[in-house]
Amino acid sequence: MPGTPGTQPSRPRPGIPAQPGAGRPAPSAAAVAAVAAGTPAPRRTAWAEGADRIRAAATTEPGRLRIIGAALAALILAFGAVTAWQISERSSAAQGVTNSSEPLSADAAEIYRSLAAANTTEAGGFLVGGVEPAAVRQRYQNDINTAAQLIAEAAASSQGSSASQADVQKLSTQLPVYTGLVETARTDNRQGLPLGGAYLRYANQQMSDILLPTAQHLYRLQSARLQQDYASAESLPWGAWALGVLALGALVWAQRRTYRRTNRVFNPGMLAGTTAAGALLVWLVAAHTVAREDLADSWDHGAKSLQVLSQARIDSLQARGNENLTLVARGAGASYETNYQDEMAALDGTQVGKAPGGLLAQALALADDPAGRAPVQAAAADVAQWSSRHEVANSADTAGNYDTAVADVIIGATDATGKQVNPTATTEYSFDAVDSSLQDALDHEGAEFQKASGDGRRALTGLSIGAAVLALLGAAGSILGVGRRLSEYR
Repeated sequence: MPGTPGTQPSRPRPGIPAQPGAGRPAPSAAAVAAVAAGTPAPRRTAWAEGADRIRAAATTEPGRLRIIGAALAALILAFGAVTAWQISERSSAAQGVTNSSEPLSADAAEIYRSLAAANTTEAGGFLVGGVEPAAVRQRYQNDINTAAQLIAEAAASSQGSSASQADVQKLSTQLPVYTGLVETARTDNRQGLPLGGAYLRYANQQMSDILLPTAQHLYRLQSARLQQDYASAESLPWGAWALGVLALGALVWAQRRTYRRTNRVFNPGMLAGTTAAGALLVWLVAAHTVAREDLADSWDHGAKSLQVLSQARIDSLQARGNENLTLVARGAGASYETNYQDEMAALDGTQVGKAPGGLLAQALALADDPAGRAPVQAAAADVAQWSSRHEVANSADTAGNYDTAVADVIIGATDATGKQVNPTATTEYSFDAVDSSLQDALDHEGAEFQKASGDGRRALTGLSIGAAVLALLGAAGSILGVGRRLSEYR
């Protein structure tokens, strides 16, 4: 019996206090002093009592195991929750790139292009004289209808900043002003009144000073939003990665601790938790890396190419409009000729201050396959031919041969002798070839963008749900593994 000489005192079993009161939190000094003074002890907060219980539990192995199990489960669940949250945000941004911001940016560019094309077409129709051809009028009307439809769709959309909504409102109110000026110019032109040219120049001023700058500002806003979506979709999920490494480290430490105390190599529960956390971390790193690479490819060889090609097409349209307005002005179009030269230089890269090689050279460098390079190369060749034919027409205009200059610029026009120039030798023919080649390049790069951005978005598919499932499995496995150890103390 205990206390009998010659006998050994019995040792407490693991998890059983050696004496009454062991394992309970010791009373605080303030409580002891209060009892000695005969006054009631101050009431302690729930947080303080909880902290005391945790400290008391940490003095026994079962208590330490419970704390370890709770910490492991909390880490794994936090890893899964942060992964689901961060991947959901990046997946939403990637979807926005494909289905929202890039299409809106393309629509804004198309608004600009349609307005510039309508202005260019109308200026060309004036050079024919009298009643403009039905094909020219229909082309102008199609461009105006396209611009009006896209403006209405942008106005109906709830997306976009207040600045973009203000631009859309301005376009909606100013477009009818422009078309009204054009109709007045047409009426005067049919009657042979010189005032028609003045109204057309006024309409061009309305387009150049108000409509096109507003459309360009809208395009820049939508392009900035596209870049923001790209940045959000490609940003690294540092929080999830850090928690994943921390959870795996904690699981490895807990299993090593168990091994050193029990000499058991494997704990099935904690091994399952480690497998689940490791699988989630590998999936997270692999999926985000693939998505990031696909999105970067969609930007470099898709969205960025589309922006350069859209700007090249806009510059070619403005150059064509200024070329026509130079002749409409009848000797007073020096400023239009200067604008024409600047815009053509921006295309072929001869303008001071522009990027080396110009827009077409940039588009050619961004094209990553023969199908993308071919239409850009064709457009560059057509621009060179256009410039050459323009020099011929401009020389005739400078020499006072107005009818000859018009015949060199407009398909179907006749010179002073009544001779019709070969349509394929006019600048209009060269411009149409440039516009067609650029449209082919835009179609190709648009398809490339959709494919690459879609691949990037699909790489993240299912990861948010998978993170939640694997985190729950990992937490459950860790708790079961710790519970197995606790059962040995009962």
